[in-house]
Amino acid sequence: MQRLNIRRKLYLSALALAMVTAPSVGAQSAPQSPPAAPPAGQRQPPREVIRRQIDVITTDVIVRDNRGQFVADLKKDEFEVYEDDVKQDVVSFVLTHGGRVYNQTLPTPPKQQAGIILPPSRPTNDAAGRIFIIFVDDLHLDFRNTGRIRDLFKKVSTELIHEGDMFAVVSSGPASIEIPLTYDRRRLDEALKKVTGGGMKPQEILDQPDGAQGPPELRYRAHTAMSTVYDMLRGLEQVHNRRKAFIYISNGYDFNPFAQSRQKVMNERFSRLSQNGDDGSEGSDINPFSMQGQGNRFAEADLVSELAELTRQANRANATLYTIDPRGLVGGPDLDEKIDMVEWQNHVTSTQNSLRTLAELTGGLAIVNQNDFQKALKRIDAETSDYYIVGYYSNNPDPLKKRRRIEVKVKRSGMNVFHKTFYTLRPKDVTSK
Repeated sequence: MQRLNIRRKLYLSALALAMVTAPSVGAQSAPQSPPAAPPAGQRQPPREVIRRQIDVITTDVIVRDNRGQFVADLKKDEFEVYEDDVKQDVVSFVLTHGGRVYNQTLPTPPKQQAGIILPPSRPTNDAAGRIFIIFVDDLHLDFRNTGRIRDLFKKVSTELIHEGDMFAVVSSGPASIEIPLTYDRRRLDEALKKVTGGGMKPQEILDQPDGAQGPPELRYRAHTAMSTVYDMLRGLEQVHNRRKAFIYISNGYDFNPFAQSRQKVMNERFSRLSQNGDDGSEGSDINPFSMQGQGNRFAEADLVSELAELTRQANRANATLYTIDPRGLVGGPDLDEKIDMVEWQNHVTSTQNSLRTLAELTGGLAIVNQNDFQKALKRIDAETSDYYIVGYYSNNPDPLKKRRRIEVKVKRSGMNVFHKTFYTLRPKDVTSK
């Protein structure tokens, strides 16, 4: 299977993002000691300007009344934002209604501190429409469902992506889709023709020898997909004052599928090898180096950890993940797959739960175990068409506190407010100089 040059396609997407967004407030740099005075008679070298990045924390807010209707006439001073129960000053305010920006208050530069010079912020070049990133995880889509996957993709292109919306399409595997951000809807038809499933069949998982952490090909595929998404989300950090919807089409993840069936296959394989050996040892139907008690016991914890890191990055980028499982209502395995029904159901549950985790922890929606994709896409369309974006400069006095809790309130009574409830600071890069 041909491997994609992921870095190249992510660079194309990031370059397109940079063309439609404002630059960040400043480049991060640690304060340095002032240079020593030059010897007498020598010219004073030019003074270095020290800049420090002060980020605007933004969050999408959806406000509905008791009838479920979006409330579009709220003003900036009607919002109250709290971080860890400390009230923040709202410095940016954007209302988008019907997918169009009606008013916006951009943040002013924060108060300058001694020894720090900050460049002025600039507005975005294009604030119309919405931004959609469509990720086709064809490394985790069944080939037999290719027709169903294409039908879902067609519904996404007709029910969700409208004129004036900016979108990008990237795949994780053999479909080799890499369409940078564009308004050209003809590119959706181009991507539709390439969409295909390239996931591993259950029998392929059983036939593959296990590594120290389970099926190595399965882990590699998951890491490839998640790494692609992670880098794309980092690129989305440069987009400000726009709702960023990440449409995540995948069957989900399970790091330890069909454990008992795999164990049985391994024991049979080991038994045949030992019986045919010439070391005089007696045959055995038990593998002393089996996966039981080894790395696979941590498979579920490993998956949870990687999903958590992905959702933290999505929240840092203020991006919402909408996960879609094109399998719809899942029944039993295919007749030619020799998989125990209980193991199959456990596998399906694990993959669906991984998609629920990605969506729920980023304020999105998981479309799993259902066949009415059109109704679900209309809900995503509504959530991405009507919203506010409020931003503030965090005054949290504890720089060591990585996880920050957010609460948004409105002063008008009878309102239901929906928003992300936390964000996490990026871990310090120990490799950076």
